[in-house]
Amino acid sequence: MSSSEEGESANPSPCPAGPAAAAAVAGAAGVGVGAAAWPRRRCRDVFWLVVFLLHLLVFGGALALTGLNRFGQADRFNIDRFTNLTAAPRFAGSPEPAREAPPPPSLEAEEVTPKSELTESYWPYYGAAGAVGTALAWAWLAAAAGKKDGGRVVMRAAVHSLTAYLAVVSVLCFWGKHFFWGVAFAVGGALHFLYVMSVLDRFPFTMLVLQKAVRMVWELPDVMRIAYAFVLVMLCWMALWSFGVSGILAFHIPNGGQWWALLIFSVSLFWTGAVLSNTVHVIVSGMVFLVLIHGGQAAASMPPKPLLKSLQYAVTTSFGSICYGSLFTAAIRTLRWEIRGIRSKIGNNECLLCCVDFLFHIVETLVRFFNKYAYVQIAINGQSFNRSARDAWELFQSTGVEALVAYDCSGAVLLMSTILGGLITGTCTGVWTYFKQSDKAIMVGSTSMLMGMILVGVTVVVVESAVTSIYICYAEDPRLIQRWDPDFFDQMSEALHQRLQYRSARAHQILNSRLDQLPNTSICKNYRCSTFVQRDI
Repeated sequence: MSSSEEGESANPSPCPAGPAAAAAVAGAAGVGVGAAAWPRRRCRDVFWLVVFLLHLLVFGGALALTGLNRFGQADRFNIDRFTNLTAAPRFAGSPEPAREAPPPPSLEAEEVTPKSELTESYWPYYGAAGAVGTALAWAWLAAAAGKKDGGRVVMRAAVHSLTAYLAVVSVLCFWGKHFFWGVAFAVGGALHFLYVMSVLDRFPFTMLVLQKAVRMVWELPDVMRIAYAFVLVMLCWMALWSFGVSGILAFHIPNGGQWWALLIFSVSLFWTGAVLSNTVHVIVSGMVFLVLIHGGQAAASMPPKPLLKSLQYAVTTSFGSICYGSLFTAAIRTLRWEIRGIRSKIGNNECLLCCVDFLFHIVETLVRFFNKYAYVQIAINGQSFNRSARDAWELFQSTGVEALVAYDCSGAVLLMSTILGGLITGTCTGVWTYFKQSDKAIMVGSTSMLMGMILVGVTVVVVESAVTSIYICYAEDPRLIQRWDPDFFDQMSEALHQRLQYRSARAHQILNSRLDQLPNTSICKNYRCSTFVQRDI
């Protein structure tokens, strides 16, 4: 990381103050105005780019091998002999198990292989999962961003229906006698309900921000076409991934080896899907930033072919930074949402508040170096991921916009839409598998759920990138938002003022409660007197 950040201190700031400096901003963003040339960028985080490409090569070969091993013929490459390595070990001195007499040879047994041991028995299930996930992804983007007011209906439906759908999936698992998964989905539904109740007062502002982000995407139909195209790219990789996973399902590995193999390949698929989603994030963020800076897509100062240049930078010089950030950002962001929701409802329990604050500060430190706002800085300046994340977070803290970002729950609402899409995909495929091969229903359903989440997430990130770009532009120069939508600017400013007042009042309350537990020293008395005087003034 240190080698990739050399020479970045001389880079200009992402956005000079004032909308009148559009030409300077465009130059800093890597675009020229009019006939000006696009300045060249350096490749960042090259190590992680190499790691990701090697990961694709290794896992792609492994998926092709496992799929072909049982495609049309059982154990084509004689891999079954390695299953003995995962069998239970036999200790020294223990008697060898009695060997059963081999069954009499049968011509029918030699020629016919059970369908459950062939790759093509499970591949159609994943084909259906890919079709359902793609249909849901395209339908979500068309419904949410196809109309100015479509986003509010779709996102509210996702928030209110996710708990009920988790309960339905839990009942289905209990009905199929999969008690562990039934309890897991029931606990997930309960946690989701508690989280929604803890942040219910934030939803009006969240829906306002999402509605404006959807309006921005609605005005840029080209970015929607990019999302549709990336869904097809993800679907091509999923075809190979599901082919290999189908071979694993047909490959009998003792001692839970199938689950471990599925977990490893699922992590690989998650990273690949996150990379493609964040590539769309960088492309859309660059476009939204340019539109806000130049005052519209039809402005005379807009550079030529901005979408193609954003795509070019995202898949070349900035691709290593995208690969690096995609490993950690999603997990850290989800953990931060949960801790914030719990922290806001603790009350005056000092012991519990101390423990949660300890975890909160650890997560906040990680967020400083891993946050989704880094992708906007990557699109603008082409910096490394850690440098971009740090600059974005320092910008928010120095301007106070971090209080508004923390209050907003748009990321959580979009994640609910993604999870709901995955659950629908997994349920459809799992129920079909249950009536065909009930012993594989959970394996196929859980992996199909991951496929659906990734496909829907590629389209959901279009709205999320618009949200992040709006916050970055508001922190850099609020007049950019004011020029784009004056009413929205007034609402954001009022919400920011209220959040800063709330934080100040809460800080005074916590400090006074701690001072009350101390002896009455002169310092405490002077602080209380100064506080009362300031309130009277």
